[in-house]
Amino acid sequence: MESWRSFWRRVCWMVRKEMLSTLKDPKTRVILIVPVIMQSMIFGYVATYDLDHVPYALLDMSHSRESAELTAKIDGSTAFERVRTLSNANGISDCIDSGEAMLVVAIPQDFAARLSSGKETSIQVITDGRNTMTASLARGYIGSIVGEFNAVRNLNLNSVRLLTLARYNPNLITRWNFLPALVALLSLVQVLMLGGLSVAREREQGTFDQLLVTPLSPTQILIGKAVAPMLVGILQSTIVLAICRFWFQIPMAGDLFSMYLTIFVFMLSCTGLGLSISAISETMQQVMVYCFVLLMPMVLLSGLATPVDNMPEALQIITYADPMRFALDSVRRIYLEGVSAWDVAANFIPMLLVAGLTMPLAGWLFRNRIY
Repeated sequence: MESWRSFWRRVCWMVRKEMLSTLKDPKTRVILIVPVIMQSMIFGYVATYDLDHVPYALLDMSHSRESAELTAKIDGSTAFERVRTLSNANGISDCIDSGEAMLVVAIPQDFAARLSSGKETSIQVITDGRNTMTASLARGYIGSIVGEFNAVRNLNLNSVRLLTLARYNPNLITRWNFLPALVALLSLVQVLMLGGLSVAREREQGTFDQLLVTPLSPTQILIGKAVAPMLVGILQSTIVLAICRFWFQIPMAGDLFSMYLTIFVFMLSCTGLGLSISAISETMQQVMVYCFVLLMPMVLLSGLATPVDNMPEALQIITYADPMRFALDSVRRIYLEGVSAWDVAANFIPMLLVAGLTMPLAGWLFRNRIY
């Protein structure tokens, strides 16, 4: 019993030493907190596929009641703002080339006549193809408005109107998809770096040799160096979680216990990776290179930008070694769907396997360096 107390007392001293070395510099404290807040804000406001403001120009050559009804629906949308009304087609190129308008809606002269006679008619939408994503979204918005216009005019013909509903994200706001993912993503960067730099920094400063002559065992050194990055990562995840919930008002359907359990398991696997990198690196420069080489594949293979199911089969197999993939899926499901930790327990297994492999590997490398 006394030996266990002595063991954990030394671990606590090691954790205290690591926290002091990490947080003693005011600049370091700023770096650990401010970038997380800034990146959360940037992702929340910038990394979105939602178009809240679409400037457009109108070329109405029909000047009829029907064209006025259609343009009224466009102008009545919260997304569209008419910036210019053209009198002829010569002004289309100027609107698009200057960037004043994202698209131009051109209504032909026989628009009303063809509608009245029951013939098919069309309107032309000219978009700015220099930005294909926004152009496609804006064109889709116009298509929805035109579809609603057709449905209203054809009510007497028993036309079928399609009503859609999106579960967990009723308005399909992409911010709801991106920001919960940042709870895991932003802390990954710092935890990997802190874990990787912990030993390399001491080697460069010459304090690692002093640490080796203390009564601390390699296991105690490993635990002490693992706890500090995990605490920092959990703190950063809490900041991002608070920004999602209270600043951007994204409702959280799940419970905090399940969320923090997922974060803890993910931090454990990331810290194991960081310590393994630290154990094989001689300098902090090597740690930085290894971390950046590892970070990009982890993010790309996690399914943050593209679904894992859309990747080639060989890459899908590789993603099983990426703890970010399972943390991302768990966090999103807990936050948006409201599932419990038990429902995502299968995602914990790959993350725990990564931790179970990397932690002993780091400890083995420490022992070999010590002896």
